Amino acid sequence: MASTQQPASSGSDGQRYATNDERKRKRMESNRESARRSRKKKQQHLEELMSQLTQLQNQSTIWREKIESVGRNFHTLDAENNVLRAQMAELTERLDSLNSLTRFWADANGLAVDIPEIPDTLLEPWQLPYPIQPITASADMFQF
Repeated sequence: MASTQQPASSGSDGQRYATNDERKRKRMESNRESARRSRKKKQQHLEELMSQLTQLQNQSTIWREKIESVGRNFHTLDAENNVLRAQMAELTERLDSLNSLTRFWADANGLAVDIPEIPDTLLEPWQLPYPIQPITASADMFQF
């Protein structure tokens, strides 16, 4: 009986080894498939990141160009403003001179002429407390 148990036992061991080998093979195959899916997913993620990088680099280039354009426009407008400020200073000086001549002429002829002073706010028009009003003058006023 002992000899009959041994073959049954060794047959059972053989089946167990075969079952274990089959499980091991299936597990290895499953792990390989899982690793393949993981590599594929990682590759897709890398491709998405590379696409995002390209898109962000393009946007960065566009924004950099816009910023440079705004900077150039700012410098152009700043230069134009400086020219306008210089012209305004020159015209203010001329107006002061004309006002002085007008006062002199009015005093010499005994006339009363109301010539308002140029307000400081004229040099900074955005700070005027009232809307800009036109300066009225007649052609007769400057005849000598």
